Amino acid sequence: MGTGFALTLMMIYVSLTNGEFDMTVTDVVNTLLRHNPVPEHDLVIFEFRLPRIVIAALVGIGLAIAGTVIQGISRNGLADPGLLGINAGAGAAIVMFMLFFGGTLKEAGFASVMAMPLFGWVGGVLSALIIYALSWRHGQLDPQRLLLVGIAVGSAFGALTLFVSLKMNPNDFEMATVWLTGSIWNANWMYILTVLPWLILLIPVIMVKSRELDMFMLGDAPSKSLGVRLERDRFLLLLCSVGLVSACVAVSGSIGFVGLIAPHIAKRLVGVEHARVIPVAGVIGMLLVVGSDFIGKIVFAPAELPVGIVISIVGVPYFVYLLLRSKK
Repeated sequence: MGTGFALTLMMIYVSLTNGEFDMTVTDVVNTLLRHNPVPEHDLVIFEFRLPRIVIAALVGIGLAIAGTVIQGISRNGLADPGLLGINAGAGAAIVMFMLFFGGTLKEAGFASVMAMPLFGWVGGVLSALIIYALSWRHGQLDPQRLLLVGIAVGSAFGALTLFVSLKMNPNDFEMATVWLTGSIWNANWMYILTVLPWLILLIPVIMVKSRELDMFMLGDAPSKSLGVRLERDRFLLLLCSVGLVSACVAVSGSIGFVGLIAPHIAKRLVGVEHARVIPVAGVIGMLLVVGSDFIGKIVFAPAELPVGIVISIVGVPYFVYLLLRSKK
């Protein structure tokens, strides 16, 4: 974990000092410590770069931990909030919010921005319940069926999102399209206040239930024999993971594969015990999103590549690799 933090801090340093307006380490330190502040430096760091980095870090943590929980609940290493359609359900609800209330991510007031995760949570829960119900077979959750049903439900919500977005005015449609690809270019401190309470409230609950996640890996019957209240704990953890995903989707759009990649890397590093996997996966997810956002920002500068596309470039081959390995 220490190595992950060190790499993340290094990436944060690079993101703060590099861009269209390059800054030295001295400039950054003086600006942060308020020593002889320069208005131009204040604008670049506090209005553009620092909020974007913080949002990327929080989104990476939230999606990685949510993915770890979903893989533990389903006992399926290929499960991911994006692949299972939870991202799509939350995104569809938020796009409907943007349509009916006439708000865009850029111009929404504080109340609207704070309400977006709630709408996303409702959409994510609805998506999760549909997937959960259709994946239930012979009195238990079928992990293989879960993946197939999730892909189908995600496609349905994706079609709904496209239909709703086409009903928007041109300005809102353009903003929604950029947002749905997974972009944090418009991050600000208001978005940080939006997502932070969800992480503060839900991650401790998940950590407390980490032992139950370990028990789930043994199967339903052994878990019950060990005193786990199977369905109640599974549903509680599912709601927590949906809450994390919905809060992240509200501020960053649909970013896939973080919840797939980070848990696998964490398990290779520290084993399968969830009390250790969850925090390590969070650090890896943070590093992945912060690094991908920086890459998307500089590769085609002055144009920007959405962070969701950068992560997908890595995530799709990794998913294919995991799929082939699972067949073996």
